[in-house]
Amino acid sequence: MKKTIFITGASRGFGKIWTEAFLKRGDNVVATVRNTESLKDLASEYQDNLLVLQLDVTDKKASFEAVSKAKSHFGAIDVLINNAGYGHFGAVEELEEQEIRAQFETNVFGLIWLTQAVIPIMREQKSGHIIQLSSVLGVIALPTLGIYSASKFAVEGLTESLAAEVAGFGIKVTLVEPNGYETDFGASSAVQSKPLPLYDAVRAALQEGNKEEDYGVPEATSEAVLKLVDAENPPLRLLLGKAGVQWTKYAYGERLKTWEEWQDVSEAAHGK
Repeated sequence: MKKTIFITGASRGFGKIWTEAFLKRGDNVVATVRNTESLKDLASEYQDNLLVLQLDVTDKKASFEAVSKAKSHFGAIDVLINNAGYGHFGAVEELEEQEIRAQFETNVFGLIWLTQAVIPIMREQKSGHIIQLSSVLGVIALPTLGIYSASKFAVEGLTESLAAEVAGFGIKVTLVEPNGYETDFGASSAVQSKPLPLYDAVRAALQEGNKEEDYGVPEATSEAVLKLVDAENPPLRLLLGKAGVQWTKYAYGERLKTWEEWQDVSEAAHGK
């Protein structure tokens, strides 16, 4: 059945790939970007099905206005995909205050504004699906990506609460958690803190551990996302990529071991 999809950060990477996949199968898409020229090719090909809106997701008022325009244009919003975001690289000691705030403004606050704006529409429809782009780094953390992981851990907690809050309105919620992909996440779209030489060894070790086979093909995610939006009972969490599945299983296994080893201490701390 034809759906109306609202997706942020649609100028490149996953956002543009998924926008095109939805359009190809006949869905309506509202695609938000900072620069509308980035979707000029799709806008000319899918004039009736694509609404391109310029949006900085950190602007709360503009985010609410964009959702209102989308509803007026297509009459409904069936799926919201909060895809806009970027990665910040830097050891915790290297992070500047403004860098920290900017990471959360986009990855967390921007996602909150769009989510808040779309809930009343979906509640009135008695249906809808909110998809939040998290990351496998919202489940486990790596050195020099702490502030990015912190933003995605925040998205995870927020979204888990959201899912319980809106289930009674007929609204479904999913966290999508990709592992590394062959996008420009670590290149042109990334931000780097000014490096301190004493963390060079940490960065080198992280780079040495990178394996080409751990990075997925971005276009291969389209089928998974189409299946997700069509699912009658979508999962709360969906990992994308083989590496993410392996890392998460290992990380949770190690956490369980630690919690079990310290269980006596934990229970004694209960006090009764």
